[in-house]
Amino acid sequence: MHFLVVKLSAIGDVVHALPAVAALRSAYPDSRITWIAERTAATILVGNPTIDELIIIDTKAWRKRFWQPRVWKEVIQTIKRLHSYPIDIAFDFQGLLKSGLIALLSGSKKRFGFSTNGLREKASRLFLSDQVDVNNQVHVIEKNLQLVASLDIPTKSTYEFPITVSDQDQEYITNLLAKYNLSEFAIINPGGGWPTKVWPPKYFGEISDWLWENYQLASLVTFGPGEENLAESVVNAARLGHTYQITTNLKQFVSLAKRATIFIGGDTGPLHLAAACHTPIVGIYGPTVATRNGPFDPKDVTVGLELTDLSCRVNCYRRRCPTNNECMDIPVQMVVRAIEERLPKIKLWQLKKHNNSSAALASH
Repeated sequence: MHFLVVKLSAIGDVVHALPAVAALRSAYPDSRITWIAERTAATILVGNPTIDELIIIDTKAWRKRFWQPRVWKEVIQTIKRLHSYPIDIAFDFQGLLKSGLIALLSGSKKRFGFSTNGLREKASRLFLSDQVDVNNQVHVIEKNLQLVASLDIPTKSTYEFPITVSDQDQEYITNLLAKYNLSEFAIINPGGGWPTKVWPPKYFGEISDWLWENYQLASLVTFGPGEENLAESVVNAARLGHTYQITTNLKQFVSLAKRATIFIGGDTGPLHLAAACHTPIVGIYGPTVATRNGPFDPKDVTVGLELTDLSCRVNCYRRRCPTNNECMDIPVQMVVRAIEERLPKIKLWQLKKHNNSSAALASH
């Protein structure tokens, strides 16, 4: 049996598909599993023990230069590679026209995808041979598991996130922490992927100072491509000198997250990677819904304004905001309370300092 997994991007989407593919591998240990993904998200899949082959594509570059013979050569080579081992079942976890087309071009006669209500682009149903009824209100991890469960595959109560990190990437993080003499630290990730998901950098700077004043937790500020200035703004907004901007790749970030005391950030790839690493999380949510694609540990805490109290529609998922992004104007004090709730109680006495000074931030 040969399965094709079509989950192209983004980083969080790929992470959320890992438990379903792990369940597929557990049920079919001797079968072949191929995963096709976009270059921007494929890094996290390199060395994944649940898959036999990773096919990396770059549809964004293809669209920009579609008239060039080199692009068409790459497309044809990708199709040939898909056909090199006949595919019995293709799973479209993306629900887009391009992912459905890839499933079709794979040559598989069985192409499983979500019921129409669960598709991001409804017309992609035309490329599917079988649609699986899914509950679109549950966490996206559960939604993905429902797709493979259509083959009577048992699913586990705990999620598996097989991510392989090299010794070199582990060593990079070990040396980085030694450079700053850190054993306990917070990760602050100010990026959001979309402008509408970004909490003001000055607020993150205040949180970083508060973490140092109350828990003597230094903050490591991480960022994605194009977010360097955002991370720098957080460092500049912090006053106490214990906030450091660092550079990591995705696998190095996984190693970092596994050692972190807490992660604080918005709905973006690093948050989902931190969740996969079981890092304690405080998530800051605005236009998206935490119950659908937030951290899944019941001890984690998410904060956000009730969209019903704002002049916009519920669960807007807009990348551009007509109301000045007011859903992300979340008070610092609200995030402070969430951090106090999320930090494990054992940390409250292990960490050196806790003086309940959060009242100083009540004006925000």
